[in-house]
Amino acid sequence: MFRRSPGRLRRRIAATATALATAVAGALLAAGPAVPAEAAVPATIPLQITNNSGRSEPVYLYNLGTELSSGRQGWADANGTFHAWPGGGSPPVPAPDASIAGPGPGQTTTIRIPKFSGRVYFSYGQKLVFQLATGGLVQPAVQNPSDPNRDILFNWSEYTLNDSGLWINSTQVDMFSAPYAVGVKGSGGATTTTGHLKSGGYKGFFDALRARSGGWSGLIQTRADGTVLRALSPLYGVETGALPASVMDDYINRVWQKYATTTLTVTPFTDRPDVKYYGRVSGNVMNFTDSSGAVVTSFQKPDASSVFGCHRLLDAPNDQVRGPISRTLCAGYNRSTLLTNANQPDTSGAGFYQDAVTNHYARAVHERMADGKAYAFAFDDVGNHESLVHDGDPATAYLTLDPLD
Repeated sequence: MFRRSPGRLRRRIAATATALATAVAGALLAAGPAVPAEAAVPATIPLQITNNSGRSEPVYLYNLGTELSSGRQGWADANGTFHAWPGGGSPPVPAPDASIAGPGPGQTTTIRIPKFSGRVYFSYGQKLVFQLATGGLVQPAVQNPSDPNRDILFNWSEYTLNDSGLWINSTQVDMFSAPYAVGVKGSGGATTTTGHLKSGGYKGFFDALRARSGGWSGLIQTRADGTVLRALSPLYGVETGALPASVMDDYINRVWQKYATTTLTVTPFTDRPDVKYYGRVSGNVMNFTDSSGAVVTSFQKPDASSVFGCHRLLDAPNDQVRGPISRTLCAGYNRSTLLTNANQPDTSGAGFYQDAVTNHYARAVHERMADGKAYAFAFDDVGNHESLVHDGDPATAYLTLDPLD
């Protein structure tokens, strides 16, 4: 049975919120202004969901996650009231129905979201199937052909609301599917949004995968009636065999060859330019040293799964050395900038995805976003290229379901 990895799937936004709350966000992300001392984030805030999809079938909403005050996992109803999940089983048992009726075509539904780190799912036409195992909630895993949600058109947004404000993002880390945008209005009245596609961007994305040789079209999943449902991320493509496991080998080999004789300099913190690490390849290992010459961490030669998932051989613990170096390497591999720039991270964007061997899924996503921002892989926030909005004193959040054109 395919099981989701909570660490992999939610670490981007959760790490962002945690870092900001502990005043180390500047080390990893551009965080924005701190919350004024007199401001107090309320227990719940409104989330307005607007259905501009043009689709006529019913929409179902779910607000699932972890209650920050208690650490319990569960769901929130339309009023923002938290409900803890009951115990699960082996095999998994059905979870309580946490669905909320969503907006009809051209309409808006407002729910309240509590201080949570979680997801807002939305589905078209059918309710999603959630189950409870002994270890907790089993979420949809459509890379598994037998998953009961495989033929449902759905997507989700990730968010964290805590005493330091709201972070909400659109995400394509796991899949590219039903399009949507997110936004937040602060108490001062300013609204920021992200996640909208360019006109024709939804179909254009799938056309781009179909036109790309090397197995990339194998990421696309369709329903028996011909409806295009989604494209799996390349990580899941590799894991399921839809994308060849060797898809990144040529680029990885060239990187390994280059840095056997050249030094890779990593400056992982934007607010600490004096902190640098120096990488050189020796055999099957890339060793990183600090300014004193001491080895601080080492990486074995990665494979495509490690690159696309930013895990395994590119694991990124929540520390101040290996994690920041790993996330920089992960971004460089996915964006194929490691051969063109020996000083990382390369944050300009101009040279991203230019090599013939690259993360063509991420390239196609970014090219079709109206603002160029996306979460197409786990550390797409390196250099602030992620589709994330934040406000330290949020008044209202927004989720807009966009057309599939």
